[in-house]
Formats: sequence, structure tokens, C-alpha cells
Amino acid sequence: MSRRPFRVGRARTGLGLFATKPIRKNSRIVEYKGPLLTGEAAEKAENSGNRYLYEINSRWTIDGAARSNVARYGNHSCNPNADSYNVKRRVFIRAMRNIKPGEEIVYDYGIDYLKNVIGKSNCQCSRCRKRRNKHAAELRTKRQRKAAKLKRESAAKRAATRAAKSKSAKKS
Repeated sequence: MSRRPFRVGRARTGLGLFATKPIRKNSRIVEYKGPLLTGEAAEKAENSGNRYLYEINSRWTIDGAARSNVARYGNHSCNPNADSYNVKRRVFIRAMRNIKPGEEIVYDYGIDYLKNVIGKSNCQCSRCRKRRNKHAAELRTKRQRKAAKLKRESAAKRAATRAAKSKSAKKS
């Protein structure tokens, strides 16, 4: 039996971490592991398309691309249930609240990653999906109301035209 309180499984955005046992608030879940890179090496890795870089500070970055780094499967959410914190040059993911079994473990990657890599309009977290769905529903309703108004107006014009024709036919 695994000692980990989570498993890697299929998520909406690919693979993700899912709790297998209840995880208590503030408990350490997993360490983000990988070789430490300096500024130049990190920039080179980023330019080569590595999306698993975790910047500790301006000098050090962790290259978490290795599949043995299970923390890399923690997905982004604008409404997270976990967060990351540094202890010297190590990074850990901990629970911000109690997490139930089956719940996906997600944390906020930060505004820079969201803007530059994911794209604000491409965020797949539940909060952003709900916001986009609500906006789409409002636009749909607006279009339907406009179409119904145009239909009523054109029907009223046709009725007025018919009434004018029948009135002029009666006079003749």
C-alpha cells in the first residue's frame, strides 16, 4: 500500500494529483523535486519549451521535468486547495484546507505563468470555466432577446402594411 495520500490520474487538463485519503489543512503533501538551475540554464530550458520550471528566487530555479517529480502533476487553479512554499532551496506543496478523497489537488501557479504560458482565457480551472459559461449564457440570452425583438418588430411592420393595404383597398 502506498504511503502517499494522493495518486496521479486523468484530469480535465491532462494528468493531475488526486487525494486518496483525507488530507488535513497545512499538511505537507509532496515536494517539487529536480535539479537546481541558475539563471542562464533556466532561461535556456525555458526557451527549449520546458514547462516544469519552478522559480524559487531570481537566482535559483528547479527543473521539475523528470517524471519522478510527482509534484509536477499538480494542476493550476485560480481557486486552489493547496499552495507551495519554500524551505531554503526546496519547494513543497501543502494543503490550504482539508482535502477530501477523490478531490483534485490544485494550486495557483502565479499570475506570470497564467499570463505567459496558460493564457488567462485558456485557464481550465472550475472557477474560470464557470465564469466563461456564465458569460456565454448571458450573451446567448442577449442574442435571443434581440432576435425575438426583431421578430416582433417585423411582424408589427407586416401587420401595419397589411392594414394599410386593406384600408386603401376599401376606399377604392
